[in-house]
Amino acid sequence: MSLEQTLKCMVVDDEPHAAELLELYVAKTPFLELVHKETDPWKAISYLKENKIDVLFLDIQMEGLTGLQLLDVLEEHPIVILTTAYTEYALKGYEYKVADYLLKPYSFDRFLKAVNAIQKKKSKSEVSEINQKTESNSDSNNHIFLKGDAKNKFHRIAYDDIYYIEGLRNYVQFNCSEETITTLQNMKTLENELPADRFVRIHKSYIVNVNKIKLVDGNIISIAGKTIPIGASYRSAFLNKLK
Repeated sequence: MSLEQTLKCMVVDDEPHAAELLELYVAKTPFLELVHKETDPWKAISYLKENKIDVLFLDIQMEGLTGLQLLDVLEEHPIVILTTAYTEYALKGYEYKVADYLLKPYSFDRFLKAVNAIQKKKSKSEVSEINQKTESNSDSNNHIFLKGDAKNKFHRIAYDDIYYIEGLRNYVQFNCSEETITTLQNMKTLENELPADRFVRIHKSYIVNVNKIKLVDGNIISIAGKTIPIGASYRSAFLNKLK
């Protein structure tokens, strides 16, 4: 299943070989698109002021202006991955809240680890933003939007159709009345986003719709034909909600 969105990238590096390697790595990554490559940091600043970029691959040691000085000039900047051959800049780089720090020479696997982390974070933010924007709608308290398995694809799910939600590592599975949807999300975020009067977390791996519970028997509940355990750390809050 693919949950990828295309991220627009820019490479700023005054070393031609390093810039070409990044260009190659970006081309090999399906969810990345290289929209600009620049060797002059001042020209890079002009481009960034006029164009929207998702991810900036930025060298630190450059002729005329360092990568960190470039960030100082910009009022705001995209997600930044620093690239350099000098380890002494690592701590300083993180003061700028950069996403990652690639020490030259770095492998494609190391590059992929960095951009995968960014892609996952962007996907979660996108879904959260859509849910926040719909709060002002008249029926916003009745549904949630879930990111689908293709770019710009979202499922609109009514709360009343959700039986329970199961956590599956980096994904969650919504078990609904007519379908099952797996999406890139985490349980803690959902626990905060879902209306507390309708949904309750009963286990580290389960959130249930209170209105769909058929039976509570000791440390288990029955819902939609499935038996789900009640975690010890969630039991007290769950029972209080039922009362």
